[in-house]
Amino acid sequence: MAQLPVQKHPNLLVGYETADDAGVYQLTEEIALIQTLDFFTPIVDDPYYFGQIAAANALSDIYAMGGRPLTAMNIVCFPIKEMPKEVLKQILQGGMDKIHEAGAILVGGHSVEDPEIKYGLSVTGVIHPQKILTNKGARVGDFLILTKPLGTGVLATAVKGNLASEAAITKLVKVTATLNSKAAEIMAEFNVHACTDVTGFGLGGHLLEMARASQKEIELWSNKVPIIPEALEYAAMGLIPAGSYANKHFCENTVEIRGNISSLTIDMLFDAQTSGGLIIALPQKEAETCLKRLRENGVSEATIIGYVKGNHPCGKLVIAES
Repeated sequence: MAQLPVQKHPNLLVGYETADDAGVYQLTEEIALIQTLDFFTPIVDDPYYFGQIAAANALSDIYAMGGRPLTAMNIVCFPIKEMPKEVLKQILQGGMDKIHEAGAILVGGHSVEDPEIKYGLSVTGVIHPQKILTNKGARVGDFLILTKPLGTGVLATAVKGNLASEAAITKLVKVTATLNSKAAEIMAEFNVHACTDVTGFGLGGHLLEMARASQKEIELWSNKVPIIPEALEYAAMGLIPAGSYANKHFCENTVEIRGNISSLTIDMLFDAQTSGGLIIALPQKEAETCLKRLRENGVSEATIIGYVKGNHPCGKLVIAES
């Protein structure tokens, strides 16, 4: 994308310049469209659950921008000559059920024959142009709330290696198939300055994107970050996805690690997530109240994980202990 010219248009409110979660295009003084697209290969064996997870992951970008999803279109790659049509039906049913849970409508899609299964959605949502949340609005003194635990990348790797326990698979499905809708609904009650969701770039990578876009120094408290216990066990066995190593390598020259933080913890902080939680940046005085509201409304693992420490011209992420 760096080699492509940046397009400018008076109605384009959010483009791809700051690696935000979705694009936003203003239609009227009160309505802007949010557009996003995401799809990937299966991370669980059950096709219905895979469909739910892929849909929840794509819908998350709308919530991260502070918006409401309206319509969705399927993106499907499937080996129709090698696999039963029932598998495809279950994937699509899982996706449709999650779309309907989000209050959106499936309006169509496109499929291609491919030796490897892939599924996801193109989603369109709406938001008031003055209420858009991006990853570049973080302010000095803001506290950061993470709404889901880390570790889904490691668990998915364990599934692929046929090493994941039933309990671990259940936890993986629960975390990744849960919509970020409730968290988005609650954060709308507060003076949120910035938001993004945690996906393939890992928590550390997405915090670094927020720091760069906002031109701030962000401090992440490694000992406060919620991590799925089974994921820690599998990571200690070496079941770390290649994407997590790539994340850590990409960020290593621009991330400062302070204190005696274990390599296992660092691996988890850069674990490539699927359908992860929201990172919400809001004033310190509102953070505890927001956290309480989240937990009271079913977002039980939401946690304050750090804060925006100061200004920085290039953006900086510091990983430390609280």
